[in-house]
Amino acid sequence: MRYARRTPPLAEMLTAVALALAGRAGARLACLLGLLAGRTGMLRLIMALPDPQDRPVRVLGVDDFAFRRGHTYGTLLVNIDTGKPVDMLPDREAGTLAAWLRAHPGTEVSCRDRAGAFADGARTGAPAAIQVADRWHLWHNLAEHAEKTVAAHHQCVREHHAALEQAAAAALPAPDPGQLAARAATAHAESRARVVRARQRYEQVQALKDAGKNVATVVKELRLAPGTARRYYRAASVDEVVAGTLTGWPSKLDDHKPYLHQRWNSGCTNIGQLHREIAAQGYRGSYATVYAYLRPFRGQAAPPAVPAPPTVRHITSWILRDPASLDADEQASLTSVRAQCPHLDALAAHVTEFAKILTGRHGEQLDAWIATAGAGDQPDLRSFITGLKRDYQAVLNGLTLPYSSGKVEGNVNKIKMLKRQMYGRARFDLLRKRVLLA
Repeated sequence: MRYARRTPPLAEMLTAVALALAGRAGARLACLLGLLAGRTGMLRLIMALPDPQDRPVRVLGVDDFAFRRGHTYGTLLVNIDTGKPVDMLPDREAGTLAAWLRAHPGTEVSCRDRAGAFADGARTGAPAAIQVADRWHLWHNLAEHAEKTVAAHHQCVREHHAALEQAAAAALPAPDPGQLAARAATAHAESRARVVRARQRYEQVQALKDAGKNVATVVKELRLAPGTARRYYRAASVDEVVAGTLTGWPSKLDDHKPYLHQRWNSGCTNIGQLHREIAAQGYRGSYATVYAYLRPFRGQAAPPAVPAPPTVRHITSWILRDPASLDADEQASLTSVRAQCPHLDALAAHVTEFAKILTGRHGEQLDAWIATAGAGDQPDLRSFITGLKRDYQAVLNGLTLPYSSGKVEGNVNKIKMLKRQMYGRARFDLLRKRVLLA
């Protein structure tokens, strides 16, 4: 390189810095090291590098990543044997993946999530390859359906909690009707407002759905978060979203109610003082919330504090976790919940059995589990089973073979880091170079 402006060792040093930090940050570090380089020069060094040499990939991992979450996505291809990225695709369409597979023959196993586009692309581009549904995605899908079931049947838990509160209140002298009305208003005003908002939002979303609008249009027109729009869009009835609305926000005061009852009954009826005491213990709510809760008890003793009912997320977490990882209180709470609702009891049993199949890779037991879980009164589980049947062979392979997409997920996290490092301004070609060569 007779006319080169950099020696080969200097070029290698600057290229290494550029791959690690990209343009501006790389130029700043190079300046501190005494190497003269500008941000565009650093980027040119990256773009001048050749792509890694193409080699047959026996076990290919496929997953999507977001250029802009909720809007545009690409596809990452990873060699599962080595854990290294082999290529990036500018979209997540079936045709793009199929074309790549045809241009790079040799794939024997394709590990993927449950996306239909990846299934179609692998089936078209590499028909002889074995498709394997990733176990984490299977468990994640089951968790989503389990949470819907818990939300739909949380009424049983709330009714049991209400019965305990009534029993506690019955042991004390009855308050006057005005106090009863104030207590009822305090307890239910917020939930009632949420239910009204949930019903109105459900009607708006369903009206757009009936008009042929998709979820993206609903998000734009109603200014909703994508996850919220999808939940209202896919809900079979308004009761499904109302159940989640009623149980989704536990009160900040719940953990401090036993202390408030004990202090109130010991003679401290200064609500301001009690608010300061629980604030010192970590309460982050307002004085008005404490005042509204304690005001109905004026002139009488507070009933024994009944622990707040477990939330939907808590119950779902207990059902999805390994029973051996639950502490004594969590095990007792889950046992109580299962005793209160036969639907949740059956759900917990089915989830536990599926977890044994998944962790032990006992794919031969899948058919028996489908028959048992599908026979019960569990519409959300039946929906999950319908998805399993639609992708049956890949699911069976995922529950039998040792392959998984864990290495792909790790590389997707690296892409997130690189995107943040470049503030999302990098074009696809630069991002691809850094992912493949870093």
